Amino acid sequence: MSTPARSDTPTVQPTGEQRVAKWFGLTGDNWDRHANPVSVATRFAVLPLLALSIWSRDWIGWWCLVPIVLSLVFMMVNPLLFAKPRSTRNWASRGVFGERVWAERNAVPVPAQFTPTVLRVTYAIQTVGAAAFVYGLVRLDLIATLAGLVILQAAKAWYIDRQVLLYEDMKQRHAEYASWEY
Repeated sequence: MSTPARSDTPTVQPTGEQRVAKWFGLTGDNWDRHANPVSVATRFAVLPLLALSIWSRDWIGWWCLVPIVLSLVFMMVNPLLFAKPRSTRNWASRGVFGERVWAERNAVPVPAQFTPTVLRVTYAIQTVGAAAFVYGLVRLDLIATLAGLVILQAAKAWYIDRQVLLYEDMKQRHAEYASWEY
């Protein structure tokens, strides 16, 4: 009985973010397409569209499933809808690059100051926003829905801003990351 050959190089486990990115088709050059500022901006439109679609159940009954499904499909294909941007020297593109750097942190470690603590805080704020958002949509409570939406969008913008800071630091350390910006 033979044993499998051992490799001296350790296997790098994919991060949760890498698995999610792959689910959205964000591999290789598709990251460049998602770095288009229009892609990032229109991602912010998904939640309001979804809210309106869910709210429409009061007006159109089960037909509300059509706009709900279309909103979810748009969310899934959005990162692939847009062409590679003419320039990536903008906040949105740098935020996407930071997400990519963060997703690859098991292969290329990030500096200690970029611990996941701040990102966990943004996730916690998003959870609070999501709870208010869902409550508002279930109860058709406009104030709760809008409050949840504002909290969710603000936390997402803060998350992206943290990713911009990560990218700005990492591009100084790695030429490959710096080459993403043009």
